[in-house]
Amino acid sequence: MATPITASDFCKRRFDYLIVGGGTAGLVVAARLSEDANITVGVLEAGPASFDDPLINVPGRFGESLDTKYDWRFETVPQAGLNGRKLPWPRGKVLGGTSALNFMTWNRGNREDYDAWGGPFFMKTESFQEPSPTHQAQYRSHFTAEFHGKGGPITSVYSKEHSVPHRYWHATLNNIGVETNYSHFSGSNLAHYLPNSARENLVVLTEAVVNQIVLERDTMGNEWIAKGVIFTSGGEEYTVRTLHEVILSAGSVQSPQLLELSGVGNPSVIQAAGIALKVDSPNVGENLQEHMMTAMVYEIDSSIIGPDDLRADPKLAEAADFTYSSSQSGIRAMLPCSLSYVPDPISKRDLVLAKQFSPGSKRDQIECLFDVGNWSPYFKSVPGKKYGTMLTMLQLPLTKGSIHIPPKSLLGPSGIKDKPVIDPQYFAGGGGDVDFTIMVAAQRFADPIFCTSPLSSIIGTRAFPLATELHDAEEDFAGFVRDYTITDWHPIGTCGMGGSAGIAAGVVDERLRVYGVKGLRVVDASIMPLHIRSHPQATVYTIAEKAASMILEDRRE
Repeated sequence: MATPITASDFCKRRFDYLIVGGGTAGLVVAARLSEDANITVGVLEAGPASFDDPLINVPGRFGESLDTKYDWRFETVPQAGLNGRKLPWPRGKVLGGTSALNFMTWNRGNREDYDAWGGPFFMKTESFQEPSPTHQAQYRSHFTAEFHGKGGPITSVYSKEHSVPHRYWHATLNNIGVETNYSHFSGSNLAHYLPNSARENLVVLTEAVVNQIVLERDTMGNEWIAKGVIFTSGGEEYTVRTLHEVILSAGSVQSPQLLELSGVGNPSVIQAAGIALKVDSPNVGENLQEHMMTAMVYEIDSSIIGPDDLRADPKLAEAADFTYSSSQSGIRAMLPCSLSYVPDPISKRDLVLAKQFSPGSKRDQIECLFDVGNWSPYFKSVPGKKYGTMLTMLQLPLTKGSIHIPPKSLLGPSGIKDKPVIDPQYFAGGGGDVDFTIMVAAQRFADPIFCTSPLSSIIGTRAFPLATELHDAEEDFAGFVRDYTITDWHPIGTCGMGGSAGIAAGVVDERLRVYGVKGLRVVDASIMPLHIRSHPQATVYTIAEKAASMILEDRRE
């Protein structure tokens, strides 16, 4: 591993490319560019390097890194569509980014999700480990080899073991008419750093918070050019410059924040923040789209051991830790695997198709994920009882919100320490009405799963929300959806690609170059113009692979 570098020494280096954000996308780009020994890459990451923390690395401890030092701990403004509630918005503040906070889920959206904005390099980033015939038979771990990569830096693997509910999941969904997809990677629905950390041309500075991008006029005074960044480390402010490009990979919350702090954005937002406008780019921070979800909690068979048991029993947790460390097996090796993507299950489907989808297209709109444990932030477990949780997640929201820097205060202009104003506009406007209708109907679809064989053999009473009449298809879930919907932690779109309409419709072009600024690109989930029917981690990796390829192509021209 490379020797840590000081902030002052970092600034003395001559960088061809500066990458703001050492997260999922940033480290991919850094690794690919630095494969060329003639290219020197600098990466600035606000959080620490934490390579060995079990909170991040042990699969069965998913979720424990939330609301820790690895989390920026953002939150939304009050949401009228959620009866005035604010929601936490976790974002990663660590080398590896939000990938260090997530559930290690690796899946892809439908082919149609990507057709409008180009095909990502999925296979290039992946090294798929095929499950054994025994694993395939026991856990129905199906795959089609031709749709998987073999030589990429990210190892993807089916969980070595699956929880008890997963053993019944496929058969139960089949019994209610949801077919098993035997080729779900086909387009139907820190790994990049450590192996390369010894490269002399790849320099990473952690715990360095970027304040703004340095933009200067060209010699003719006609064009803004990104020349470097200003950052803070150890309480001191520094400026580091680049010979070619600044690559902004700070994520869907902080990439638009840094553009606005640098004077690129909507004039009304920039000026209200007390910052000099440099580029009138009205879509910076707009087009925010986010998966949203609800959590219904059920009592389950008391013999089933889950993460709640480990949190309550230190000796049980110690035994599970030993099993994982010695053989990478047991409950610490298990991830939530009981999930399915289904079409929106509402009676007014034709109306929704007319508003949201092309007639005749088969758009999976709801993700249902069930596993052991109480995952609801609103339901308090009763001692002595065991629980399982069904997460029901809206995949293609019509609702669009925004993320912007706040107005200036009495202390002066807005800065990086002022948290951005996150307003997803959940269930707002006409599109929000459709989203709400689908989410209410989704609860009616998901709830009867638990009285369907064979899953019903381990499921008892629904604990949250309390059933007025258990498994009643006409039960009204409207209040539940309004009062308990939360974020699914998948924001995209705030620096979206503009397509043929250019800056009037987006923030970056098809090569991810920021409109109105030379030498500045955005490479992260914020560039996605439309959401996908999938957890976005694998897609972000492939966006970065494609971006690195384009950067190298442009360099050769």
